[in-house]
Amino acid sequence: MSQLTAYKDNEVSTQNKGRLIVLLYEGAIKFMKLAIKELEAGNQEAKGRYINRAVDIITELNAILDMEQGGEIAANLRKLYTFMNERLVQANIKRDPNMIRDVMKLMEELNQGWKVIAG
Repeated sequence: MSQLTAYKDNEVSTQNKGRLIVLLYEGAIKFMKLAIKELEAGNQEAKGRYINRAVDIITELNAILDMEQGGEIAANLRKLYTFMNERLVQANIKRDPNMIRDVMKLMEELNQGWKVIAG
């Protein structure tokens, strides 16, 4: 493992939970942007791969929700994450960049809130 890789691994592992969530949101947004780029370039395979990565991240965000302590907020986030994933699957099938943009906009708005929380 290179020193740079070790540094990056350590940086991620020492972040607080809020900062990690911000990083997950940013990763999903990055993959959605790449999916749109590949879709518009006609590269269906890459588009599907990037959408799947965004779906995987959103699925992970959903899985780590603390439904007991999170109450109504966690329940609403779960519904939103489910909607986002369904929308991305449909965007992949229909090859619709606007559907990806819709999800990306939601993720960007949520990410702004997490950035405030994470400090």
